[in-house]
Amino acid sequence: MSSPHDFDFFHGAWQVLNRRRTDFLDPGSDWEEFPATSRCRPLFDGAANIDEIDMPHLGAKGLTLRLFDHETGQWSLNWSASRSGKLFPPVTGRFEGDRGEFYGDDAYRGKDVRVRFVWSGVSPTAARWEQAFSVDGERTWVTNWTMDFRRPPAS
Repeated sequence: MSSPHDFDFFHGAWQVLNRRRTDFLDPGSDWEEFPATSRCRPLFDGAANIDEIDMPHLGAKGLTLRLFDHETGQWSLNWSASRSGKLFPPVTGRFEGDRGEFYGDDAYRGKDVRVRFVWSGVSPTAARWEQAFSVDGERTWVTNWTMDFRRPPAS
């Protein structure tokens, strides 16, 4: 069952290995890999958090605001990119065990897409995030971005 502390594991600093498809809707497109750094801090006694990811390879930063809805027991994940300065439509969902699934609707290059974020492999020192798009009512998904998070070495 989801709780306001599902994302407590994510607080602090991370090193991130990104893998993303060169075309988010083409399952045969190439993958590109690049590093990033991320820092997350809690808000509302853990029932919310905010993180910023710095991706020099893309010349951009991203920000996610996560909010726990006490009535529904679900999280909303709200993304913004420094290039646009716009807030993208949220994905909502919950954790069951150490896996979280979050769904929403968006558009990509003029096409309506169903979006899925999955958090898995959660531990104090590692986690994995992946994004997938569906254009056929969730019958098939194209995983188009993954991030593998690792704690930086102690200094």
